[in-house]
Amino acid sequence: MHTEHLQNVRVRWVLVGWLIAVAVASLLALALASFGLLTATAEGGTAWATLAVVIGFLAGGLFTGVRAAEAPILHGVAIGLFSILAAFVLNLLALLLFESPPYATLSVTAGLTLIFAQVVAAVLGAWSGYTYARRGGELEV
Repeated sequence: MHTEHLQNVRVRWVLVGWLIAVAVASLLALALASFGLLTATAEGGTAWATLAVVIGFLAGGLFTGVRAAEAPILHGVAIGLFSILAAFVLNLLALLLFESPPYATLSVTAGLTLIFAQVVAAVLGAWSGYTYARRGGELEV
């Protein structure tokens, strides 16, 4: 049975998966910063930050794929694209409440690459979780 239909997308699992992805990515970024690998001036800091985000969104997608057990591709894409909505809302709040301009340190190319990496990682994680859930919790190596 093919489950890739919009009616099979569960918004609560998308939100929970995104929160898990952000939490894991933040924890990894904090760990990398504590080891001195992720600083504003460190060489390769962008690569480490991207790796933390990819691992975080893999984890969020994996959780969502296991819990929803339907439409893994759509759930993964929704998790990745929710970051755009979250960034828009946070930047709008920062502009309205604190009268400070939103941060502008990320180039358009880097931003799009990061969103693409989030979507791909979340889809891969959701697909893995979906496969795991459909096989009754058995991992195939």
